[in-house]
Amino acid sequence: MRHAPPFNISHFSINADDVVRAMDFYRNVFGWKFEAWGPPGFFLIDTGDGIHGAMQQRQEPITGTGIRGYECTISVEDVDKTVELIEANGGTIKFAKTAIPTVGLIASFFDPEGNYACIAQYE
Repeated sequence: MRHAPPFNISHFSINADDVVRAMDFYRNVFGWKFEAWGPPGFFLIDTGDGIHGAMQQRQEPITGTGIRGYECTISVEDVDKTVELIEANGGTIKFAKTAIPTVGLIASFFDPEGNYACIAQYE
């Protein structure tokens, strides 16, 4: 049986309690652009790399503990500089820079809304 070719992520959504605060974070750290579209509290995200994204008002409060959401990794040129930007803009680092052989340097963080994601400086 033949496998289908690999598929790339074509869309992601970031849910936020405070959409403006979340957009400021991603704009200041990664240079993303946002455009109001559709219902109130919904914005298209331009990552500059052709991946479709959305920032949207959270529909239900987060309760309990543990990571909830879709984990994405954002490619960056400099992990150290990006960690500084994350912290300066209200994010918190979950695990510090780690080297993964044949991959590169990675770190993970929580944005100001509690969303979890990773950054990678690929080899």
